[in-house]
Amino acid sequence: MATMRRTQVQLTAEQVKALRRLAAERGVSMAELIRQGVDTVLETASEPSWEEKVQRALAAAGMVKEGPTDMSERFDDYLAEAWGQPEAGSQGK
Repeated sequence: MATMRRTQVQLTAEQVKALRRLAAERGVSMAELIRQGVDTVLETASEPSWEEKVQRALAAAGMVKEGPTDMSERFDDYLAEAWGQPEAGSQGK
């Protein structure tokens, strides 16, 4: 178990009330809920924002000028073929 360091956090009365209720429902301490919240923030802080993900997807759209024209319909088949597996659409037939 990681060594814990004591810290002080100021919360609104509404936040405290909601945390107490949720902690009781889940059978954990308020401190545990706060640690989970910090972990969530830290995990997502390095991820691109939704707007950046959309911009990346839009930039990639239309970049491929060659290849099959039915890629979106037969993606699983093409992937299985690339991995040397039976085509997804032909399984169980």
